[in-house]
Amino acid sequence: MATYAVGDVQGCWRTLQRLLDRVSPTSDDRLWLAGDLVNRGRGSLEVLRWAARQRGLTAVLGNHDLHLLARAAGTRASKGKDTLDAVLEAPDRADLLDWLATRPLLVRDGDRLLVHAGLLPSWTPEAAAALAAEVDAARAADRRAFLEALAAGPSPLAWREGLSPDDRLRLVVAALTRVRCCRADGTMDLDYSGPPAAAPRGLVPWFEAPGRRSAGATIVFGHWAALGLVLVPGVVALDTGCVWGRALTCVRLEDGAVVQEPAHPKDLR
Repeated sequence: MATYAVGDVQGCWRTLQRLLDRVSPTSDDRLWLAGDLVNRGRGSLEVLRWAARQRGLTAVLGNHDLHLLARAAGTRASKGKDTLDAVLEAPDRADLLDWLATRPLLVRDGDRLLVHAGLLPSWTPEAAAALAAEVDAARAADRRAFLEALAAGPSPLAWREGLSPDDRLRLVVAALTRVRCCRADGTMDLDYSGPPAAAPRGLVPWFEAPGRRSAGATIVFGHWAALGLVLVPGVVALDTGCVWGRALTCVRLEDGAVVQEPAHPKDLR
């Protein structure tokens, strides 16, 4: 049994199908999607319909997936580059949104963690998994209240004990679905999205933060197109900018084998 991890699909339906045709996973294999199944590409509806039918598929929530859920709930407005109307107008909208809403923020499998964006440097794998489960439970109990809490204010940028329940929720979601860079003290930066080499002084990729407590695990993630494919001990970065016309990437986690499919022109806006 192999585990195939795929980066941000973002509605690139045709590219995803071509990639999977090349990878040819068997029924015994596992397929991991690193979040952001939807938005910006033209095939978000097709991607969701396909994903909701797959056995052996594991997908975590990304920031664009949460944006779709928030738009459906009326807690966020549309953005100019959104390509979500087909999902929101689909006759099976409710079933698709329910499936998406039950995707976890983090999956832990032994010493591997699958997450959309990253972890705070102060979090151990156990702490990150526990905090993600805490937020997932709150979301399952009352999805609308969860989305309203996300929309009610900005996330704190640094972890500390004693945060209010809503700030705690917002910080966990921001770290798992949006972080790219941190400062040396572990404070998140949620604005910079360019390549690491051009980051403002004082910012480092979250996985290079001094003293990162999850360094003994392998973190599989996407979210950072300007970072691109990174395969180093403990880090599997998968977002290779398919929706920006580059490629969709799949990595077989057992041996690091890479398959990349160039973006299909019909997937792009």
